[in-house]
Amino acid sequence: MVKETTLSSRAFDLLLIVVLVGIALLCVLPLWYTLAVSLSDNAAASSGRVSFWPVGLNFKSYQEIMGDGKFFNSFWISIQRVVLGSSLNFVIILLLGYPLSKSSKDLPYRNVFMWILVFTMLFNGGLIPWYQTVKSLGLINNIWALVLGNSVPVFSVILVINYFRNLPKELEEAALVDGAGPWYMLVKLFVPLSVPVLATVTLFSIVYHWNEFFNGLVLMSNADHYPLQTYIQQLVVIVDANTMTAEQIQKMSELSNQTLNAAKIFIAMLPVLVIYPFLQRFFIHGITLGSVKE
Repeated sequence: MVKETTLSSRAFDLLLIVVLVGIALLCVLPLWYTLAVSLSDNAAASSGRVSFWPVGLNFKSYQEIMGDGKFFNSFWISIQRVVLGSSLNFVIILLLGYPLSKSSKDLPYRNVFMWILVFTMLFNGGLIPWYQTVKSLGLINNIWALVLGNSVPVFSVILVINYFRNLPKELEEAALVDGAGPWYMLVKLFVPLSVPVLATVTLFSIVYHWNEFFNGLVLMSNADHYPLQTYIQQLVVIVDANTMTAEQIQKMSELSNQTLNAAKIFIAMLPVLVIYPFLQRFFIHGITLGSVKE
């Protein structure tokens, strides 16, 4: 079919391009502004003179954050947490999503298991019982305390269940006729056909494990075990002048909370900004099909 190009259609296309470019700029400009503030000096940031370009270009905020060797240690801990946590989430999501995508006829008490999952998503035992449980397991100051705390992301499990249920039943029936077992069908059939939703839930896991700081704050009593977000939160928010040296006080006097917070936000965004473009093409497709209920 040949599309007829008229003046009105070209005008509409131009208007659409302008609107989309405007939306893209609205998404990019906050990131750029954050970078500009983080690279500006104390006086300019505090007086609100920074717009889209750094004023009094300097890297003092980044030097303050990254100058300490503990920064690199916390960065490494966050990388370990993301790798271990996302891998564990991926395995658990698959092992829960595949059987729960079956009917109650194929999986007895399937509805009971689903209600248990949904209940844990809506309710929890509270902060104190959670902490006591982690402590009784001997996981304080342990990387696994950060990994196991959200090892069953129920929302992601539900997305995968719905995605699996929307796959053609004929494919599974054909595999059964050919003698395929459950494990073979999961690895060779369901996983290759479910790349969009699996990439989506993996992105969710990566973002959660990278950005979450509260568990590190509560479960790590030693600063040497802090993940990156907890380290930055402690560096920026909690400043005790009584424990600082004269040199540290001098450095802090050259900084403002605004520039430090901007540097913190920008550093925290970088890994996700690097990973997201590789998974973005699966994102909409995985969310759309995974949210459709049969």
